[in-house]
Amino acid sequence: MDFAQIVQTVTLYAIPVLFAITLHEAAHGYVARHYGDNTAEQMGRITLNPISHIDPLGTIAMPLLLYFATSGAFLFGYAKPVPVNFGRLRNPKRDMIWVALAGPGANLIQAIAWAVLFYVLVAAGVEEPFFLKMCEAGLKVNLVMYAFNLFPLPPLDGGRILVGLLPWKQAAMVSRVEPWGFFIVMALVITGVVGTLWLLPLMSITQSTIQLLLTPLRMLLF
Repeated sequence: MDFAQIVQTVTLYAIPVLFAITLHEAAHGYVARHYGDNTAEQMGRITLNPISHIDPLGTIAMPLLLYFATSGAFLFGYAKPVPVNFGRLRNPKRDMIWVALAGPGANLIQAIAWAVLFYVLVAAGVEEPFFLKMCEAGLKVNLVMYAFNLFPLPPLDGGRILVGLLPWKQAAMVSRVEPWGFFIVMALVITGVVGTLWLLPLMSITQSTIQLLLTPLRMLLF
């Protein structure tokens, strides 16, 4: 992969990634505040300023290193998690579900928005490949974040949702996995289990659903 192609790819993905992580994390903080925990607000994390959510290692160094090391075949990164004190929530077990859903929900909405923008640009006669490819990148980035974060293992959002849905005894058992959850998820990602059995199927289903939902818009524009 030549340097020009790397620069082009990074440029295409920069804006979608910044929007994706910023709105994902801010959504967690906003919903936590709505249900009684203002920890994120006190720490200045309910903001659309991406600098507040960027982790130098997880958001910049790790993705770039993996991109160069694998020629773009494998990419992973993370933002600074928004602090949530679940004990401050009015109904911690129930409200935890909504706080956790907020992040992936923000990514799903963004995926739909990028798809809509793509249709609008095409219908308007925009032929500049850069903008069309950026819309495709925005759709892909948000589908990845949406699907990956819903994987049902703490500390991912899907794991917290699972804990909130399970009865107390089973929820406590799943919660005990959290200290090792990151390493377990990384092992499953590296071995391809997450990608093959979870990420790709859920992304495919979600993208097909978005296309179905936007059928009336597509028919109107074209």
